[in-house]
Amino acid sequence: MNLEERLGELALELPPMPDAVANYIPGVLVGEVLFLSGTIGKIKDTLPFQGKLGAELTVEEGYASARLCTLNHLTMAKAVLGDLDRIVRVVRLVGYVNSAPGFNKAPWVVNGASDLLVELLGEEKGRHARAALNVNELTFDAPVETVLTLQVEP
Repeated sequence: MNLEERLGELALELPPMPDAVANYIPGVLVGEVLFLSGTIGKIKDTLPFQGKLGAELTVEEGYASARLCTLNHLTMAKAVLGDLDRIVRVVRLVGYVNSAPGFNKAPWVVNGASDLLVELLGEEKGRHARAALNVNELTFDAPVETVLTLQVEP
């Protein structure tokens, strides 16, 4: 089954390409490795979740924001690759969680991105190396930003 059909089965769709807010491109393909730029859970001009985890937002809201980051990454990957079915496997995910003092549940928040990748690609292709980091600020007061690295077919 192709990845876009799998998205449909999960009642998900790719959002429009996120606008770059600085001087960068969505991703760089080097051989069989696609390095995607960081993205937040913004859909069109809307940031559905905003604020710090452990203050304004719950772990569940952060989890949902991380899922939106993954959908944005897939949009970015499609723009670079032309076809999402070129993805061989997810290599590495780094998640940054906008955290209030004392909030230490970044891994559970970033599971939103990890779980969706496994749901879409399966255990073999979707499981990945990962870091989940608490940070004190993110652009636009976004709750989560993720960076994704993929192995792809040449």
